[in-house]
Amino acid sequence: RNSRDDCVHLWDENRTDPVHKFSWGSDTIQCVRFNPAQAEVLACTASDRSLSLFDTRAQSAMHKIVMEMRPNSVRWNPMEPMNYTVANEDHNLYTFDMRQMGRAMMVHMDHVSAVMDVDYSPTGREFVSGSYDRTLRIFSTTEGRSREVYHTKRMQRIFCVGFSLDARYVLSGSDDMNIRLWKAEASKPLHAITPREKRKLEYAEVLKDRFKHLPEVRRIQKFRHVPRAIHNAQVLKETIKKSQQRKFSNLRSHRKPGS
Repeated sequence: RNSRDDCVHLWDENRTDPVHKFSWGSDTIQCVRFNPAQAEVLACTASDRSLSLFDTRAQSAMHKIVMEMRPNSVRWNPMEPMNYTVANEDHNLYTFDMRQMGRAMMVHMDHVSAVMDVDYSPTGREFVSGSYDRTLRIFSTTEGRSREVYHTKRMQRIFCVGFSLDARYVLSGSDDMNIRLWKAEASKPLHAITPREKRKLEYAEVLKDRFKHLPEVRRIQKFRHVPRAIHNAQVLKETIKKSQQRKFSNLRSHRKPGS
């Protein structure tokens, strides 16, 4: 259980006091998740920008990293339980391997504001994220860009998200006090389809996969309509990124030899 102090409390449902307390010099604990395969391992995020792993068997800390900005949520991959994804305040999500936490395996970008929550699909191949920018995005675990984005005019800042157990639907809870249900595959029909329709859909997927390298097909697959404010924020972020890259390139080109 997470708490308002700097400890993670481990409870037994038959006792009124915590069985054990874990602490590693952290500030307020915000999110705690148990590993789905090793129930003795848990991960927690704190408001001092730290991400910690604890082992309840040894009753000690395993590893701790301090990120540049505060992590808001963490989720374990249900099919690859050595990997987990962190939703961060810097608009990105980071996938780590608990065996080598010195560097993120993948950085998932597309949000333009703080990412508040993340949840994995039961298949372990995708996860959904909700952000302060009022959008819901679905990412592949092996890609840095989202494959789908959902938004509505009335939906406000998203604070919690979840995948259904059949991986067909996505749920979101937002600041406007509403829970929304979305399709994980936006183009997939919900009604029962005939064998002929099924073969047609399968054939269309094969064609998209075969010609995905073509610029025209790639542009259509990647294009998603987003609100004007988010589009402008994405353009501004890309401009700042290119400016910084150009600045560092000029510094390397014009510095004195040996400096």
